Amino acid sequence: MESFIQSSTKYTTEILVLVFVLITFLQSGIDKITDWKGNVAYIKSVFEKTFLNKYSTFLLAIIAFAEVIAGIMALIGIYQILANQNTFYGLLALIVSAKVLLALLFGQRIAKDYAGAMTIAVYFGVVLFGVYVFSH
Repeated sequence: MESFIQSSTKYTTEILVLVFVLITFLQSGIDKITDWKGNVAYIKSVFEKTFLNKYSTFLLAIIAFAEVIAGIMALIGIYQILANQNTFYGLLALIVSAKVLLALLFGQRIAKDYAGAMTIAVYFGVVLFGVYVFSH
């Protein structure tokens, strides 16, 4: 119990960043899966006039899968920090999250959704901050 309390106070910033990633990515991935038809229709309309149009359903599946993986890895990372003071899985979760966000940013820019791209930049800032904290 003492180790748990010590880990939760020593790694407060890391845990908070991972909770952010857990909520953001797990919810987003689950939403994409549970409303698959709606998300496919939306993505097809977004990329209708781009070279990504014919790959949009496949790319959506990859993003949904990667978001769920990032969320699960964040949960494992939180557990590992609290149980063992091990930050490996947390950092890995952040790296996967950063790659997902870069893919989403690329898609938003291709679709010329600059406001959406700006929103992704905010999420990327939190994840990048987390990578920095975990790396130092």
